[in-house]
Amino acid sequence: MISNTSRLLTYLNAILYAILGALLFLLPEQLAPVFAWKVTAFMTMTIGGWCLGNAWLAWITARRWQWNLVFSALLYLWMFGVGELLVLFFFRDKLALAHPIAWLYFSTLIVNTVAAFIGIWEVIARRPALNPEGPRFSSTQFIFLIIFIIFVGFLGLYGCTTQIGAPGTNGGIFPEIMSLFTLRSFGVFYLTLALAVTPYLWNRDLNAILHHSIASYGLIVFITAAAFVYIRLFDFAARPGGLLYFGAYLGVGIPLLFVFWKLGTGKTG
Repeated sequence: MISNTSRLLTYLNAILYAILGALLFLLPEQLAPVFAWKVTAFMTMTIGGWCLGNAWLAWITARRWQWNLVFSALLYLWMFGVGELLVLFFFRDKLALAHPIAWLYFSTLIVNTVAAFIGIWEVIARRPALNPEGPRFSSTQFIFLIIFIIFVGFLGLYGCTTQIGAPGTNGGIFPEIMSLFTLRSFGVFYLTLALAVTPYLWNRDLNAILHHSIASYGLIVFITAAAFVYIRLFDFAARPGGLLYFGAYLGVGIPLLFVFWKLGTGKTG
């Protein structure tokens, strides 16, 4: 396993994301005007949902801290921090760091990125083994994995490459028009979600993917909760793509509850 330094940094990530996420999630109307770039209250609450989800993921992963169980959750966390920090760099001319909440967001990504580089270096140096200790997941579960990677990966690539005005960027799925800054941030989030589970295309460890699922479940809960709080922004009759936004989270979140009930959450130690 990688070192306790990485574990402590993962716990620190959990704390920082929890504080940041709670503020953005609970006070979106107040903090949207002073955030790191121009966002709406719904976008602010959604970003807060990412952060609260990351806090849960980092905490449960640091608690279990068994490489062959938590590797993909760490991969997601590392890629998220590096990716979102790169978005800030590429849009630095639009970055506003006048308010403490903006600095907290920036600082959290810095800590996340430091943890990522240390973790990646240790993985390269130590080459921890991925030795499955339990059963392999089924062919049906493998098919759902492929569907998830294709669908979420497409959303991520689309958000990272398309321009404003392209289909789906003018309130067609997310109910508000995003700036290119926000679109790229959302794109990185979805892309990291998809890339983090690609190792399961060849490593079909059931316990590991169950851990990844429970660690990621906070993202589903908080982002869906934000959507329900701002459901008034969705016009399903005029813009039915909004149903896809809800359906994507509910379509994953609800079946996973039955998976956890039947198979557990992957803890082996």
